[in-house]
Amino acid sequence: MKKLHFLFILLLISLTSVAQLSDFLKSQAQIKSFEKITGNDFFNETWEIMMRQPLDHSDTSKGFFLQRVFVADKGKNNAVLLITEGYTATYASRPTYINELSPMLNSNQICVEHRYFGKSWPDSLNWDYLTAVNAAADHHAVTQLFKNYYSGKWINTGISKGGQTAVYHRAYYPDDVDVTVAYVCPLNFGVEDGRHEPFIENVPGTPEIRKRIVEYQIAVLKKRDEFVTKLKEYSKEKKYTYRISMDEVLDYCVLEYPFALWQWGKKIDEIPAKDASFEELYNHLIEISGPSYFAIEDMESIRSFFVQAARELGYYGYDTKPYKKYLSIKNAKNYLSKIFLPEDLNIRYDKSTAKYVKNYMKDTDNEILFIYGEWDPWSASGFEVSEKDNLLKIIKPGGSHRTRINNLPEGQKVQVKNKLEEWLDLPVSIN
Repeated sequence: MKKLHFLFILLLISLTSVAQLSDFLKSQAQIKSFEKITGNDFFNETWEIMMRQPLDHSDTSKGFFLQRVFVADKGKNNAVLLITEGYTATYASRPTYINELSPMLNSNQICVEHRYFGKSWPDSLNWDYLTAVNAAADHHAVTQLFKNYYSGKWINTGISKGGQTAVYHRAYYPDDVDVTVAYVCPLNFGVEDGRHEPFIENVPGTPEIRKRIVEYQIAVLKKRDEFVTKLKEYSKEKKYTYRISMDEVLDYCVLEYPFALWQWGKKIDEIPAKDASFEELYNHLIEISGPSYFAIEDMESIRSFFVQAARELGYYGYDTKPYKKYLSIKNAKNYLSKIFLPEDLNIRYDKSTAKYVKNYMKDTDNEILFIYGEWDPWSASGFEVSEKDNLLKIIKPGGSHRTRINNLPEGQKVQVKNKLEEWLDLPVSIN
């Protein structure tokens, strides 16, 4: 009988919390719509909301757009995990979705879709408002709104471009959250930053493996006619079109190959030998670095990223020297604008944003945890972190872009747990 009474009390508390959150959402003028959706069972309730944001936070006369935000409620007094997604946040609508930090911190979870992605588009397209400053202001607005409801500690986090977004948010609004956890995120200083190419040539794997990769790339290029014919058939089947010739598509697939291989931690023992059959060479290229990346149809969903990369976030280049006599292109300079940017858009890279964030990192007392994979090419332009009590950089040995807290070696998991507990003064549970 006592057990039933206890369960009834818990249910009543849960229903009261949900009612309170529903009432809160209803009372906020910035929230234009909200809908309860099926979320992960870890949470009490999950909501998909559309929040009104200025296109230009420095001048609201420029107009507004609706930004999609997912709110998964664990409790009004629990910590809040703010996911600063760098792209679309459609995945957060899946009934099973949960960020790895949420159960570790027993936290609420707020996932913010990045402006100009997914459902978070303005009615009329003007790329001028797609800036890091405006994105940080979006996240500041979300934080300030929900601090009127949630009373616990705040942690912002993101992966790759999302991690970059989390640090940029912290740099512009250092008091919004208590701790930042940024995964595998770069701080680039150019559209073709210049640090990734020597990293790929000298760091991941062993010299023997890196040599085998180059031999594989050259073996593909030596069979150019066969590959171009096959790629044309493949593209026709997939309905892919390109802004470059099929010869150039092959060149860029080959140049992208080692970056993709190391970034995603593919099995290096599956790299075909240089004398492998055409079928083996072809199937492996399609698996690791196929032409879809360069296809107009596939880039449509992430074109906003390339605009940001060209404007202020930066990107990576390709070293063509080892393959020079086998390529159809003279070099790969300015390939981002040639292949990926909207054709009518002329953007010059502005280094001031990256410099601002770099200077912030030198002086900040904010508590920030960085997590990287040792062999991930993005770690070549990873954040430089001073030896200070408020900063910690974890590098997983042999890790890729898929490096997360849950797949770190045990010793590094303990480091993360201890540091988060020290910073947040909360219990942290890491399996």
